[in-house]
Amino acid sequence: MNEKIDNKNLTLREIQQMVDEWIKTYGVRYFSELTNMACLTEEVGELARIMSRKYGDQSFKEGEKTDPSEEMADILWVLVCLANQTHVDLTEALKQSFEKKTRRDATRHINNHKLK
Repeated sequence: MNEKIDNKNLTLREIQQMVDEWIKTYGVRYFSELTNMACLTEEVGELARIMSRKYGDQSFKEGEKTDPSEEMADILWVLVCLANQTHVDLTEALKQSFEKKTRRDATRHINNHKLK
């Protein structure tokens, strides 16, 4: 495995850079944004299948994957590709999302009787 991954806690920016370097070294080029969006949807579906069988009412078929970690990593990979392609800094986007959610939901969940 890549030493950058093995011995370090990675930031989102570092992950974005590493994916970009991998694409340029091994992947020839990014797939189109539309193809990557379809890939992201496919990976979310694969995670949904595992979750519905592991935590829902369905049972696993013989030979099916049962560990969601690979699918979660695949989702992150494709999401990072899309961010790189569309020039989104995921660190900044996540900071803004926290700020938005904090403003919007400062008391919403605390006051939700369904969550108590």
